[in-house]
Amino acid sequence: MRLGQKDAPVIQVITGDACHLDAEMVWNSFDQIDWNGKRLLFIENVGNLVCPAAYDLGEQARVVLLSITEGEDKPLKYPTIFKTADVVLLTKMDLKTAAVADVEKIIKNVHAVAPQAQVISVSVRSNDGLQEWYDWLFKLLNG
Repeated sequence: MRLGQKDAPVIQVITGDACHLDAEMVWNSFDQIDWNGKRLLFIENVGNLVCPAAYDLGEQARVVLLSITEGEDKPLKYPTIFKTADVVLLTKMDLKTAAVADVEKIIKNVHAVAPQAQVISVSVRSNDGLQEWYDWLFKLLNG
């Protein structure tokens, strides 16, 4: 709910005993959203890289965030979440040196399981890659 502290419209969907969101939960939350002037909805399905992966939420595009600090093996270890990704945001690029991350190997492993996925390396601290991410979103919204 940190975005809500920045005046972004945010709602929280309580999943109860489930470890993930599903399309019905998302649909049932729509009446809580003021749709006036809005064209984009982000659905953050937090948790591990396994449980949420198999559930279609009715999304137009799937974006997977992968921190470089998590290691090069994650796309191979958890392929399901990556197989359905349109974009993989490789995050925390500012920690590349400290994490001793092999970015090329991470990208290779993403494409081994998800050749369709565009990989965008980003750092919110330095703003690196953010324009490419914004351009991707703009293209999604405007065809």
